[in-house]
Amino acid sequence: MKRAKYYVVWKGKKPGIYSTWEACAGQVNGFPEARYKAFATQAEAEKAFKGRYAQYSRKPTPSQKQLLAKEAPIQDSYVVDAACSGNPGRLEWRGLHLGSGKLLFHQGPVQSGTNNIGEFLAIVQALQLLEKRGLSLPVYSDSGTAIAWVRRNVCNTSLKMDGRNRLLFSLVTLAEKWLREHPARGKVLKWDTQAWGEIPADFNRKQQSRF
Repeated sequence: MKRAKYYVVWKGKKPGIYSTWEACAGQVNGFPEARYKAFATQAEAEKAFKGRYAQYSRKPTPSQKQLLAKEAPIQDSYVVDAACSGNPGRLEWRGLHLGSGKLLFHQGPVQSGTNNIGEFLAIVQALQLLEKRGLSLPVYSDSGTAIAWVRRNVCNTSLKMDGRNRLLFSLVTLAEKWLREHPARGKVLKWDTQAWGEIPADFNRKQQSRF
């Protein structure tokens, strides 16, 4: 279950207290020198809104730590995620444009995969799509493991190939080859789940992977 958060906007399009990141982002995105912060409870947010941003911009209280990133996510970007039913199990992945919510691609399901492999393939597919369209937008993923694999040009999974996942491993091989051949690809950024909530490409059925 998501932890509830309350967002105080001291300086933005419409200052106030907002109960979702989306509502807060609408007030601060594109606003010069916006001032805002997240709080764990409504009482904390109401107290902060009556005060000044400077009182809260330096040392966060324990309940405020890591609730809000320094900046809002870039709206003109791609966001990706994967879902795996089982470990290993039935795997699929997809990518969306953050600002519009438009679905860019949806792959799978394929058998006997893991969430980390799906996250890796989703990032690579988003990068490939950006190159095909001649765009230089960032790609957000909430998987630190998959981002590290992409940066090293290798899907460092311990999952073994068998008759059920040969197609999946062929996609991994093609993705690794593409990464090696495209060192000047677009940026991949870590989605700040604590600050922004679940990544919009989320399938709402996460499964932890040990691979």
